[in-house]
Amino acid sequence: MKRIVMAVCAALCLGIAGVALAGAGGFRVGEEIYVCGCGAKCPCDEVALKGGKCTCGKDLVKAKVTGVAKGKVVVTVEGKERTFKTVGKYACACERCGCKTVSQAAGKCPCGKAMKEAKQ
Repeated sequence: MKRIVMAVCAALCLGIAGVALAGAGGFRVGEEIYVCGCGAKCPCDEVALKGGKCTCGKDLVKAKVTGVAKGKVVVTVEGKERTFKTVGKYACACERCGCKTVSQAAGKCPCGKAMKEAKQ
């Protein structure tokens, strides 16, 4: 009985930790994600877990997460370090695709659905 209670407590702790990670954008250091490859001057500032087209029409490029902070993710893309927002004005409207796309500009998600305004 004691083992069951300990297992349930451990599962709850892991669940709480998962919710905390999701609040930070759900990205982890070392993970490969996709970001807008336009450069720092592009207004879309898009990040996603799946590749495809950015809301600005350019291809998303693969990047490696090197840091995670509240509301931000730091990545290395094409040998340069860049910071992207993990809280966007728009997000993927598809709840099942798992792309977790966030953008500062309206447009289509890499999964093909129209982005929706994110709840702030």
